[in-house]
Amino acid sequence: MDTPQTQPSPPPPPPLPDRLAVDPTSRYHVAAVFEHDVGIRFNGRERRDVEEYCVSEGWIKVAAGKTVDRRGRPLLLTLKGRVEAFYR
Repeated sequence: MDTPQTQPSPPPPPPLPDRLAVDPTSRYHVAAVFEHDVGIRFNGRERRDVEEYCVSEGWIKVAAGKTVDRRGRPLLLTLKGRVEAFYR
């Protein structure tokens, strides 16, 4: 008899770190986390423009418009408030 092949379930996503950065040169960048869709809720509203966050310290960093530094990276503004990270 043929037994139906069941597809293995995908591995669960890694736990979200307390601090995470989008920039791959940052020491807070975790590539395995970015294989999944990560969401950030800041003061109760979902934000899609977050470059870096820290849950325990309660801040996020967002780009300041189109302004860049001398190395071509965006200038970042730090906003303080309640931060929640989650997988979508």
